[in-house]
Amino acid sequence: MKKAFLVYIMLLTTLTMMGQQPHDLNAPGRQEIQIVSDSTGCRLMVDGKPFFLKGMNWDYFPIGTNYAYSLWKQPDDVIQAALDKEMLLLSEMGVNVIRQYATIPPRWVQYIYEQYGIYTMVNHSFGRYGLVVNGIDYSNTDYCLNDVKEELLKQAEKFATTYKDTPGVIMYLLGNENNYGLFWKGAETEDIPMADRHSVKEARCMYELFNEATQRIKAIDSSRPVAICNGDLMFLNIIAEVCKDIDVFGVNSYRGDSFDVLFRDVKEKYGKPVLFTEFGADALNAITHEEAQKEQAEILLNNWQEIYLNAAGMGLCDNCIGGFTFQFSDGWWKHGQKTNLNVHDTHASWSNGGYKFDYIKGKNNMNEEWFGICAKGKPDEKGLYELYPRIAYEALSEVHGKDPYASTASAIQEHFDSVRKQIANK
Repeated sequence: MKKAFLVYIMLLTTLTMMGQQPHDLNAPGRQEIQIVSDSTGCRLMVDGKPFFLKGMNWDYFPIGTNYAYSLWKQPDDVIQAALDKEMLLLSEMGVNVIRQYATIPPRWVQYIYEQYGIYTMVNHSFGRYGLVVNGIDYSNTDYCLNDVKEELLKQAEKFATTYKDTPGVIMYLLGNENNYGLFWKGAETEDIPMADRHSVKEARCMYELFNEATQRIKAIDSSRPVAICNGDLMFLNIIAEVCKDIDVFGVNSYRGDSFDVLFRDVKEKYGKPVLFTEFGADALNAITHEEAQKEQAEILLNNWQEIYLNAAGMGLCDNCIGGFTFQFSDGWWKHGQKTNLNVHDTHASWSNGGYKFDYIKGKNNMNEEWFGICAKGKPDEKGLYELYPRIAYEALSEVHGKDPYASTASAIQEHFDSVRKQIANK
């Protein structure tokens, strides 16, 4: 941990000496950000240049807090101090975009972009965690109700209006695995459910509404793509049928070492570009209750290798435009969400055989509070804390130094093999 802190100080000193300059955002006209598909595949283009999303799911929750805490409600000096510490670490590891919910004020999106060159994909949850409509509290959103539809479409329009003139916004994202919300009764992760007749009816209502919301957003801001965030490939057949206007298929996928045939399935059944809005591995061995830093790093390397090798021009599915690692720092509140907030809980909450290093059939092995590629220190009186990068941080720093659009498949493979050797020597 001391070494990680010294690295942070060295990075800060280096950028200060370099006199980091903000991006020129005073040029006339808004950036042109679009999806382009040709014979070589699908790409996100920013002002005519291909842009591969090397993303991170980023949040800020001091130990002892939970989802009710908001960094954006803190004094400006606290917000800026938190951003300056964490965006520095992100930029140094090659992250070029973060995922943020629509609670982030536009001025801080602009600040992150101007000061650190990091874009933001802004995310509207679209009823994922319930909704209040005309005084009625829907803890589980019913997308088939007319009042709910009208409310969510109004929110989508407000969402686009809020961010349309904000420099640094690269994409609009709707939802967060809302298809799982048709089954789960809370926000805490559970085992992935199977579809039933009732959920299929609700799913059709929901995806039709996603598409209509996309149309409303584009009517307000046509300069940026719109994506949805789906829980893996559940209901892909319905999505392909009714979500014609969505530009990007965002997917939260936790399959362990490999995404397997996900790229092919989306290409054959939907045809839209794939963006991994979440994927990752926890850094705790559920059997030994010891940190599993190497295992976490190895899984993330395998995931990112597949993401790179399925980028346009690589010769595989050519339909992936990037991904967002989940997540930057540990979430001490994730298990239970309201209890033991000062305890780094080691209770696994769900089971996944794709994570072989600690999987035992019939037992849970996924530790929600340990997905960070950085460990988290205790907060000071302002709620500010230090981060201590794990091996995965170092590995992804090497990975993100490579641009798939300026490389070949064989060079990408060699690059990842080299990083694996570095990890093996840790």
